[in-house]
Amino acid sequence: MNAFIEKAAVLTEALPFIQQFRGETVVVKFGGSIMENEAGVRNILEDIAFMECVGMHPVVVHGGGKAISKALREAGIFSEFVRGLRVTNGDSIQVVERVLNQQVNPGMVDILRVFDGKARGIHGEDIFRAERMRGRDERTGEALDWGFVGQIKSVDVEPIEAYMKADIVPVITPLARDEAGQLYNVNADDAATAVACALQARKLVFLSDVPGLLHDPADADSLISSLHLSEVEELIDRGVIAGGMLPKIKGMVHAVETGIRKAHIIDSALPHSLLLELFTSEGVGTEILK
Repeated sequence: MNAFIEKAAVLTEALPFIQQFRGETVVVKFGGSIMENEAGVRNILEDIAFMECVGMHPVVVHGGGKAISKALREAGIFSEFVRGLRVTNGDSIQVVERVLNQQVNPGMVDILRVFDGKARGIHGEDIFRAERMRGRDERTGEALDWGFVGQIKSVDVEPIEAYMKADIVPVITPLARDEAGQLYNVNADDAATAVACALQARKLVFLSDVPGLLHDPADADSLISSLHLSEVEELIDRGVIAGGMLPKIKGMVHAVETGIRKAHIIDSALPHSLLLELFTSEGVGTEILK
């Protein structure tokens, strides 16, 4: 009997959050090593199906990661990374498009449907307009060239909102086109942030390979559970926010600055981490708020 009472207590704890978030938009960026774990992928997509079932409007933006690297190796194309971004030439952009639009995206949509979630894929190049990403080496001043890697300039939200109004979960690939029609690979974190800002989502959630932002990366118990915008720059200066965490945190900051109430980063390997972050008082990751 105690076990049943405990289950009821979990439901009653979640109730105010379910009521609070009903009808609200939450953008979830799906990526990292969890995408190589079929059970982990199903776990997270089950959480997203639950969110849709209780009246929320989840929007999924996903990367391709190791699936893209594998396909490029099989095609005999060498992968080079500059500042964490994959250099993408004319041959590799075609492989990237095929893996994202024809393999990863339909696979995620199919799993959501297994859990009775209504989902449809959206090819990012149909909604994102971008320009070629450019930069300079901070030490030498030389121009950096990522090839066909784009920086998103605008988002056509109409197809996304049409699916949301029909209670369908949009699942979006990180691809874009420029005004001339050239296809670009875009960073999935940037794509998720752009979607969240364009939709004025209630929340933006990054699924990561770490528990959240840690004071000490070697100590999982040093989690920073909540962070205000005013505290971010100091943590960057101290080196607490660095490496692969830096672009995620900057994206979260940009999202909150544009009006999103909270942005979160959570450990995708923790079972039902998405539900625990959204529907419990304690949460399980790091949140950034004003």
